[in-house]
Amino acid sequence: MLTLEPLPCWEHLSSEQYRHQIECMVQEIEDTAEAQRKRTGKQPLGPDAIRRQDPRTEPNRTQKSPAPRFHAFRKGARQELHRLYFEFVAAFREAADRLRSGDRHARFPIGSFPPHLPFVRAFPSALLAPG
Repeated sequence: MLTLEPLPCWEHLSSEQYRHQIECMVQEIEDTAEAQRKRTGKQPLGPDAIRRQDPRTEPNRTQKSPAPRFHAFRKGARQELHRLYFEFVAAFREAADRLRSGDRHARFPIGSFPPHLPFVRAFPSALLAPG
């Protein structure tokens, strides 16, 4: 028989109390599912229908949406991250424009990867001159 470690928040419970907590959670999940089935009229497939399904088939539709640029708990934090991101992009573009116009000392924002400089070919006379 498999024995599991109790959840840290329930370590103080006796094994009977622990079992009771688990039973209550399972019952709550079953009650919620039953209420949802009654509300929607949708019934579970059942074991036979599940066994008849091909495990390699993919769903006709998925509920995918684009991943957010930032994961943040609060809307204000997400807005601040967006503001800082756009500030970073603006600073990078400004520095890139300066570099393109010939300023090799253009300051790029910290944490960025500045564009590479063009290759400078040496003149043939410089290659042949003694060092």
